[in-house]
Amino acid sequence: MTVLEKVEQEQCKKDLPEMNPGDTVRVHVKIKEGDKERIQIFEGTLIRLRRGGSHSTFTVRKISFGHGVERIFPLHSPLIEKIEVTRSGRVRRAKLYYLRGLKGKAARLREARSDQEG
Repeated sequence: MTVLEKVEQEQCKKDLPEMNPGDTVRVHVKIKEGDKERIQIFEGTLIRLRRGGSHSTFTVRKISFGHGVERIFPLHSPLIEKIEVTRSGRVRRAKLYYLRGLKGKAARLREARSDQEG
């Protein structure tokens, strides 16, 4: 293992939830306004998860005032306070780019079954 890989491994967050494309996630992001810092929540559907060690990113899409908004977050960024998975969706592909062309009820995803259900 090279020195660069060791440094990257130390900076990776360990307390990340198990999340997959199709899940509805709430990302708590630190926003800096002047000299103040606050937490802003970005909630939407996880449409893409790019795994690449310390270079991992994920894309979250939400509908805001009738327009689709996508935001790409670095997975191990210090600006991300925490990530919560609110719903797990059942999908059959890894990248959900087809949601960009759908609106309203057509853009809904099926709920994944949990292990506790009979």
